[in-house]
Amino acid sequence: MFTPGQLVVYPAQGVGKIERIDSQQVCGVQTEFFIVNILTSNITLMVPVKSAANVGLRPLASPAEAEDAMSMLKDLNKPAPVVGQNWNRRQREYNERLKQGTLQAVAGIIKELVLISCAKELSFGEKRLLEQAMNFVSLELAHIWNCRPEEVVQRINDLFSEITTAKEEESGAEASVKKHAHGA
Repeated sequence: MFTPGQLVVYPAQGVGKIERIDSQQVCGVQTEFFIVNILTSNITLMVPVKSAANVGLRPLASPAEAEDAMSMLKDLNKPAPVVGQNWNRRQREYNERLKQGTLQAVAGIIKELVLISCAKELSFGEKRLLEQAMNFVSLELAHIWNCRPEEVVQRINDLFSEITTAKEEESGAEASVKKHAHGA
């Protein structure tokens, strides 16, 4: 059971704070609710205490889980996702992972989209999803590690800097080749 003041994660919304536990009558039945204020959006959710686990409300990940997520991000030996796979299919899968709400699942979205971005430019929807996943992960890790979310984003970006720098250099070389090929 969660307590007022505790930080929690609500799937597809991110980190929130249990403000209080209220009791209200719903359909003639007295029901207790966690009142959760989502930190990034100031949305307030009423989550029935009895179904909190079913909807995915969970405490912040442990420091060990945070390190596992970072290790997963760092491991670039795992096969890259299929770039040619239909965006709609990947989007459905990513939305399911966001609904799971686990740190590992959301961090996996970041990894896949960064790897895809090395092969092709991300669409607007992919960029938006990458930003959303990065916000969820960085805020949770910032609270676990007691630092600013920007520091976490930098740490994650540093993990991918080698492959993203190689892509930028490759893109620059291609632009130079095209420029010279057209006699500019």
